[in-house]
Amino acid sequence: MIITKTPYRISFFGGGTDHPSWFRENHGKVLSTTFNKYCYISVRHLPPFFEHKYRVVYSKIESVNNIDEILHPSVRESLQYFKCTQGLEIHHDGDLPARSGIGSSSSFTVGLVNAMNALKGSIRSSEELAKTAIHIEQDMIKENVGSQDQVATAYGGFNEIDFNMDGTFSVNPIIISQDRKVNLNDHLMLFFTGISRFSSEVAKSQLENMKNCHSQMREMQAMVGEGLSILTNDNSSLDEFGFLLNDAWKMKSSLSKDITNSGIDDIYDIAIKNGAIGGKILGAGGGGFILFFAKPEYQNKIKKALSGLTFVPFKFDNSGSKVVLYQPNGF
Repeated sequence: MIITKTPYRISFFGGGTDHPSWFRENHGKVLSTTFNKYCYISVRHLPPFFEHKYRVVYSKIESVNNIDEILHPSVRESLQYFKCTQGLEIHHDGDLPARSGIGSSSSFTVGLVNAMNALKGSIRSSEELAKTAIHIEQDMIKENVGSQDQVATAYGGFNEIDFNMDGTFSVNPIIISQDRKVNLNDHLMLFFTGISRFSSEVAKSQLENMKNCHSQMREMQAMVGEGLSILTNDNSSLDEFGFLLNDAWKMKSSLSKDITNSGIDDIYDIAIKNGAIGGKILGAGGGGFILFFAKPEYQNKIKKALSGLTFVPFKFDNSGSKVVLYQPNGF
């Protein structure tokens, strides 16, 4: 059996500019971090004693004989990519819900790609894991997704990620003191709205409007540099990071009617009224997790005001996708 552990990610600024329809013409840039909640994928060769050849366990259980019969798109296309002929059993477990804006779909794909390579006795770099996951999701599944989640979850850590017009990317770790990093972490609050959605569907409407929102997209991209300047300048108050999150959220929510709704707006307004400086819906929008920036002395008040939501404490994490168990079976 092979088990991989792949982190989820929080994207602060630049989301949307990581989509190839944008960065292949304009360049793209995001500021993001992984955190200590994970997607676990286990893979093993299935012994030849069952009526089925492939067994896939996630929120559903699939037992089939042909790869084409597998309903889970990432599993189906990944097995096609690796040209699997032997029987396999694949299990997914996640610390947080799927379709919630934390890059869970790409964490799944990256973790599965990592596990499949390990099953074949091969180790792949973070760059190779990210590129393969991008190919599977964008070219094989043909989902309307960007490229930041695959890169962030494969590499791990707090990074500025650049997406170049030729399709390449570069990952630049954010160099700040440990005290400032901990202080930033202590100002962030994560809540689950209880709404799950398919990011590709929300992204589709955003992409359709992108050509009409050129100036907003460029401004959102510029916020990556602004956020980075705040973090790396010890003389800048971290509150400025919160105000910038607020500005970015207002701009992002104007790109498509599907990014926010009255329920999300109410949550945001309640948090601001109770002391939050800024925040944003994570991922494409429409639901999932919502992040707030608030001074520690206001956080209990915010949690009480949003007691109907699930609060998720977290810490930044520096690890990307990794194999945590390597015991290949002999079937």
